[in-house]
Amino acid sequence: MNLIYAALAFLIVLGLVGVTRVGSWLIERRNPPIGEFADINGARIHYVHVPAPANAALPPIVFIHGASANLRDQMLPLRPLLEGRAEMLFFDRPGFGWSGRGPGNNESPSAQASTIAALMDRLGMKNAVVVGHSFGGVVTTAFGREHPDKTLGLVFLAPATHPWPGGATSWYYDLTTIPVIGWLFSETLTYSTGTLQMADATTCVFSPNKVPDNYLATASIPLVLRPPAFRANATDVAGLYRYAVGAAPHYAEIKAPTVVISGDRDKVVYAEIHSVGLVRDIAGAELVWVHNLGHKPDWIAPDLVVGAIEKVAGKDIDLQALAKAVEARIAGDAYGVGKCADIKVPQAELAPT
Repeated sequence: MNLIYAALAFLIVLGLVGVTRVGSWLIERRNPPIGEFADINGARIHYVHVPAPANAALPPIVFIHGASANLRDQMLPLRPLLEGRAEMLFFDRPGFGWSGRGPGNNESPSAQASTIAALMDRLGMKNAVVVGHSFGGVVTTAFGREHPDKTLGLVFLAPATHPWPGGATSWYYDLTTIPVIGWLFSETLTYSTGTLQMADATTCVFSPNKVPDNYLATASIPLVLRPPAFRANATDVAGLYRYAVGAAPHYAEIKAPTVVISGDRDKVVYAEIHSVGLVRDIAGAELVWVHNLGHKPDWIAPDLVVGAIEKVAGKDIDLQALAKAVEARIAGDAYGVGKCADIKVPQAELAPT
């Protein structure tokens, strides 16, 4: 009887592996690479480089996407507003989209920042304004600290950068990082369960704002459900707290002009800790606090993001006035209410550290 159960379990696992392999193949067929590739620090990096126009009004700009995403997530809303005004670099972070992980990029956000710096060197970009969203925010802090000669300014969008109460992340990220067990989990269950849950999860990422029409497909978000990408994502997210504990005390070393954009209805990160902490730690940083904005300023307030880029580039921009215009536009948004819980930090956790 035990042999029968073992055989049945093996067949179930084999079937789930097959479903995942076919599903991953379909995802890749539907979401092919759209840029070029470069071998950087042992990783094959996928990127879209938009050359500088003649008489560019703005300095070069590098965009660093967040967890579960890829280069399209920032390129789609922001490139049209900046086309013809600046040189731009969008890329899949190591292990995401169509980029390989490489041997060193599991180590920390600092390693990913070094990969970005090397890619800039390959493309002849001497320096840039760096725009980081969510997990991309902690990579942006590493870039600003460790590559100051390449940093003209920093724009943080709903960043994740500081230690938070308890340091917990979703259970499936922690599970995925366990040797053998995590590999088996990612190869059998993440595609099927992730496909079923992705729409609801995305609603809560944007909530209380509306998910843009056809967002998941146009931004190629299902690419993260392929097992290697899911493992890279889990490694990043599960390691964020440990990295932030050591890195946050050094954010005062960042000297570049800085703007932080955050929403008071963010349901993904503790904005009161991360965004407020960055403005506390980086001298001269400006916090743009937007009422009724969720976790996606890049899509919901792209005009404000462009204003922030202009501001750190030295232009006289009233970001607080732009934020008020955004607030008026989204004041009635109530998507995901009742389904997506607000996250609040206990007051005792808000004391400066």
